[in-house]
Amino acid sequence: MKVKVKAPGSCGELVQGTIDGQSFLITCPIDVYSEVEVYSAGQGEISAGAKLRAAVKKTEEYLGIFDNQYGIKVKSDLPIGKGMASSSADISAACQAVALHAGKSLSTDEIAKIALAIEPTDGVFYSGIVLFDHLGGKICHSLGRPPLINILIFDVGGEVDTLTFNKQPNLHKLNYNKEKMVRQAVELVSGGLASGDARLIGRGATLSALANQTILYKPCLDKVIKVAEHYGAVGVANAHSGTVLGVLFSPQSEMVYSQCIAAICEACHGLRFVRGAMLVEGGLWKQEDNQSEWRSCS
Repeated sequence: MKVKVKAPGSCGELVQGTIDGQSFLITCPIDVYSEVEVYSAGQGEISAGAKLRAAVKKTEEYLGIFDNQYGIKVKSDLPIGKGMASSSADISAACQAVALHAGKSLSTDEIAKIALAIEPTDGVFYSGIVLFDHLGGKICHSLGRPPLINILIFDVGGEVDTLTFNKQPNLHKLNYNKEKMVRQAVELVSGGLASGDARLIGRGATLSALANQTILYKPCLDKVIKVAEHYGAVGVANAHSGTVLGVLFSPQSEMVYSQCIAAICEACHGLRFVRGAMLVEGGLWKQEDNQSEWRSCS
């Protein structure tokens, strides 16, 4: 038996911060995936890192799986340490793949519980776009489905470790100081998702990115926003604990994208264009045995 589960990565977050001291993020899932395959094998083998191994072990313990005669492979197009939810995608896909291989299934809340026991977690495995407590899982609110938004993803360089970032002793105070802007950002993004208005989503994402400059400063952000506006972008998304920025567009021509990429790279030396992507609904998808079609796990 063979089971594959894939989870989307992200281009940072549409919004991240605190309101009344409660930490949260609004997911920004993209059509770039991590795929985990669980297959029957005579001896268990896992070709993956420590976080995924921990996810597998915790899933086995949670479900009472003791006959782990299977192998696990991971294929991912998501870079590590960039704020693109690579670990969250790996972990959530692995949890569900192990469960399905055992003839069981996990709810998204159960996956969140397992993932959060390992590290702060992006909610990209929830359907749609959600407002999610990435530190404790105390809240998860569905905000709806996204309108069609294309994203040009850029990297400022370096890496950010999620665990280290969230252990900063002054992080709570820094988040408190930007709560007014974060509230405004949430209202804009929530309204944009409810009405299908990409411009409201873009404005909210940009506001949250600017608010986060006091926590993780990106020296190129102002220039990126200015150039993006010139080429008709609706806003700029930010990896609040990572290194990527995403220029958000309602669909434009390839020529506009090419011109925007060139202009941003010229204006911001050291900034690297990574790839284009599309904002998508979050969620997990599965293939079982020799099926070719991906089906929703929800």
